[in-house]
Amino acid sequence: MTKSNERSRTRSAARLAAVQALYQQEMEGTELPRLLDEFHRHRLGATIEDVTYADAEADFFDDLVKGVDARRDEIDAAISAKLTADWKIERLDKPMRQILRAGTYELLARQDVPTATVISEYVDVADAFYDKREKGFVNGVLDAVAKAART
Repeated sequence: MTKSNERSRTRSAARLAAVQALYQQEMEGTELPRLLDEFHRHRLGATIEDVTYADAEADFFDDLVKGVDARRDEIDAAISAKLTADWKIERLDKPMRQILRAGTYELLARQDVPTATVISEYVDVADAFYDKREKGFVNGVLDAVAKAART
């Protein structure tokens, strides 16, 4: 595997793990240092009940989780601005909120990652949780956020 392919794979794993961590944080109220430590020690690249979690780029994972946590209000406002008037971010189910938050954070803060990569990666993350309709929703919202954030 080339170094570029390896980095792509470990970043994809970091994105999925970040969405899972953000979901856990919202569900359980886990404090950020404890949450990061738990994922580093027990999830990233670990084998749990015969399931091996992919190695993830730990620094990238940390940036996503810390960045969403630090900029949640700004991120939620960017997402809310792209939802229809009758939809509020609180109405989205929790996994969807975390997918959109992590994707929006990358679009706002990680100019080093191409827009198409961010959108494609979070559509792939959505695939782990949802059917085609929801993947299209993720694509549409993140595309609209990107147009506003990266012009």
